Amino acid sequence: MAEAGGGLELGHVVGLLAVAVVAVPLFRRLGLGSVLGYLAAGLLIGPFGIGLIREPEAVLHVAEMGVVMFLFIIGLEMRPARLWSLRKEIFGLGVAQVGVAGLLLTLTGMAAGLSAPIAFVGAMGFVLSSTAVIMQMLDERGEMGTPLGQRAVSILLLEDLAIVPLLAVVAIMAGVMGTSGEAAPPLWRTIGLAIGAVAVVFLAGRFLMNPVFRILARYGGREVMTYGALLVVVGAAWLMDLGGLSMAMGAFLAGVLLSESTFRHQLEADVEPFRALLLGLFFVSVGMSLDVAVVLADWQVIIGGVVAFMAVKAVAIYGVGRVFKATERESVERAVLFAQGGEFAFVLYAAALSVGVFDARVSAALTAIVILSMVLTPLTTLLVGRFMPASTLSPDEAEGVDRAEGLRERVLIIGFGRFAQVVSQPLLARDVDVSIIDHDVEMIQAAGNFGFKVYYGDGTRLDTLRASGAEKAETILVCVDKPEAADRIVELVKSEFPLTKLFVRAFDRGHSIRLIQAGVDYQVRETFESALAFSEQVLLDLGLSDEEARETIDDVRRRDEERLTLQLAGGLQAGRSLMRGNASTPQPAPYVKPRREGKLLNEDDVESAA
Repeated sequence: MAEAGGGLELGHVVGLLAVAVVAVPLFRRLGLGSVLGYLAAGLLIGPFGIGLIREPEAVLHVAEMGVVMFLFIIGLEMRPARLWSLRKEIFGLGVAQVGVAGLLLTLTGMAAGLSAPIAFVGAMGFVLSSTAVIMQMLDERGEMGTPLGQRAVSILLLEDLAIVPLLAVVAIMAGVMGTSGEAAPPLWRTIGLAIGAVAVVFLAGRFLMNPVFRILARYGGREVMTYGALLVVVGAAWLMDLGGLSMAMGAFLAGVLLSESTFRHQLEADVEPFRALLLGLFFVSVGMSLDVAVVLADWQVIIGGVVAFMAVKAVAIYGVGRVFKATERESVERAVLFAQGGEFAFVLYAAALSVGVFDARVSAALTAIVILSMVLTPLTTLLVGRFMPASTLSPDEAEGVDRAEGLRERVLIIGFGRFAQVVSQPLLARDVDVSIIDHDVEMIQAAGNFGFKVYYGDGTRLDTLRASGAEKAETILVCVDKPEAADRIVELVKSEFPLTKLFVRAFDRGHSIRLIQAGVDYQVRETFESALAFSEQVLLDLGLSDEEARETIDDVRRRDEERLTLQLAGGLQAGRSLMRGNASTPQPAPYVKPRREGKLLNEDDVESAA
């Protein structure tokens, strides 16, 4: 066990786990998110709270691996082709956001009385947003795979890259100002080490990982595969750290290189538990690092700095977003999400302090500003989400989306989910003229990537049906996934376009009955035929001949049609005898068996009744 004050004892670990177990569910229950819960827990048990842990730096150094593992998992989901497709966002949007925000924040610092070098380093540290906070919030909201989430990842990648030249600039500034006691390494050496580290990670991921993991899978054990996964993450982070790059960038690059590996899912499963635990520990350690004494001593400067830096950075991000043609809502959400400083600021400020660009008071104040901004981000994001309307992508602002107007095709498909996508294939194979409408803008954009032209339109509106050519169409295929929407469309078409044929996707048996009663030309329950095909293959696998399996399926289909006919007249409970069940029906039996056999009291009356 470690000596008191010299490290973490078992009691400290118990305390960390206890506050996390209590705080995170509580804050989630209040709708404040897990990040704020972890930060509050860290503030409570840290040296400036109850003082259970007095060395948050020791915890922070270990917990930083949570951020590293998070970036590795993100890299596993980011195939090289997908990453290449984001190059404009990374080097366009990312560079613009860092440059504009850095300039405005530098001017803000100078206006507050800081010298130009201190204002520049303080501003650029605050520009580097918290990868951990943003990624965790996007993950909790399920937005990691959305266009907004992908653009956020692109900006964070650029900011990770920016730490390298910024550290070099700090070293150069120290040399110019004469504050560094030793000469800074040449810039060419720094760049050479960074390129060498990237090259080693690239070559190892491309040519070494798959053979090694094949050997581990064959001759190792489950725990050895876990060791191997952790070795990949930690090794890549260590190499990047040696090269002067961020550890998170190394882990991300390793993930990208392994994203097409046959062991990708295994790696993700092995790393995920460590990622979740260490990332939570990282937020706890950030909360512990908030120096309340510094905040109280210079509270006016620090509170003013938090408000000014967050406001200026948010304005800069919003402006850059609008210039890059982001919607107003996305620009606002990105501005609020990125308006904080991040963990890379600690690295930059520590470097500036070590070479004499910062003094201890400036470093402590700027660090407190960054930590408070990280604490406030979940709250500001929550407030913006409460006061702004629900997020909807406007079809007029979305790229590649057109409203349904003047369509005149032979077949009109309403709704283009999984069901309709399959339905469309035979029609398109026979060159049938098809128009497709849907009201999900993101789905329309995704369908465009696969060669479909889907128009924006709500099929439950009469004006949309007219604009979509419902009056001229020979057949309308209603493939929406909500029964009430399908019922509304059927009602409108039967009323306004009675000569048009209606083929409708039914949700369940009750919906099928409603559609038949409404007079549609054809309806099919969305899972019925696929379930029969599935069952037929099971019968074949169990040894039945093709003819026997086909006869059985035909019998099930016939009995289902008979039952549906009875239900149309007698309701859903009719025709139950036509369904086969796996429970035998018990014969009625007395609770206590009589001692003597029963005897008829009046046999003449019984015979006359028969």
